[in-house]
Amino acid sequence: MESKKKNQVDLPPGLFKKIAIGVVILLVVIIGYSSFYTVQEQERAAILTFGKYTGETTAGLHFKWPYPIQQVIVVPAELTQRIYIGYRQDGNKITPVEEEAMMITGDENIVSADAVVQWKISNIHEYLYNIDNPEQFLRNASSSSIRSVIGSEKLDYAITDGKTEIQDKVRERLLELQGKYHTGMQIIDIKFQDIEPPSGQVEEAFREVTNAREEKNTKINNAAKYENDKIPKARGEAQALLENAEGKKKSRILNAEGDVAQFNAIFTEYKKNPGVTQSRLIIETLEKILPKAKIFISDSSGDTVKYLPINELLRNSGASATPSGSAAGGTTP
Repeated sequence: MESKKKNQVDLPPGLFKKIAIGVVILLVVIIGYSSFYTVQEQERAAILTFGKYTGETTAGLHFKWPYPIQQVIVVPAELTQRIYIGYRQDGNKITPVEEEAMMITGDENIVSADAVVQWKISNIHEYLYNIDNPEQFLRNASSSSIRSVIGSEKLDYAITDGKTEIQDKVRERLLELQGKYHTGMQIIDIKFQDIEPPSGQVEEAFREVTNAREEKNTKINNAAKYENDKIPKARGEAQALLENAEGKKKSRILNAEGDVAQFNAIFTEYKKNPGVTQSRLIIETLEKILPKAKIFISDSSGDTVKYLPINELLRNSGASATPSGSAAGGTTP
């Protein structure tokens, strides 16, 4: 009995109580720490209650029930992200990925196409649960859309004038795929970095073709510019000639109408007194055809013979004087 008492360890009084209090405090700290979480500015958080999606929260400090009741999955939903097709970019370092970049065109030529797709998360629930690997799905969908569109176009068109149209078609196909599978991702934009033939002699030949086409377009633009400069001027000159001719036409018509009106007025007066009008017309006609002639008019009525000293009158009055009808008596030789 004495040996059993010696082997028994004496515990301090109240030890179990202190351990229990410590465990409780530790549990409270753990529960309190796991009940609050922070969402950053470019993030959103999905709330899972017993593993089921029950809601989401935006930026800020939030409360949740401790695990395993609730848990939080934070995703960069407000951040615009990029994936690269045909190459990878890490800072300023660019690494080509030939198996993604090489594609076959509609006329069975090979082309190298590099593109960047900008996207962001639009629906957290669909993003987390509808597809297994969202980014890989988007990469595959982008590559498939690009190959489908370029595979329906000719190489010459794809590497020259068709880049913008191809971008639009690829974007439309991507949007269709996102809507069909409800991936929860929003396609913001897709831009091709390069669409060109493989490097080497083929690339050099197509570069020469491209340069020739650009030179052709330049000459066409210059010709169009020359045409746009000359044609308006010619039209303006033609319009001026037409307006000038129209003005002369109206002027001559008005002059003719004035002459007719004048003739009609003279004819009316002529009918009233033909003798006076006839004499006036004769005198006016003589003034026009003999502008420097000196006209002397005298009255020859009477029984006596009158003498008019014309030469003396001309010497006295000078070259600019015109006697207006003076008469003197006398005999004529």
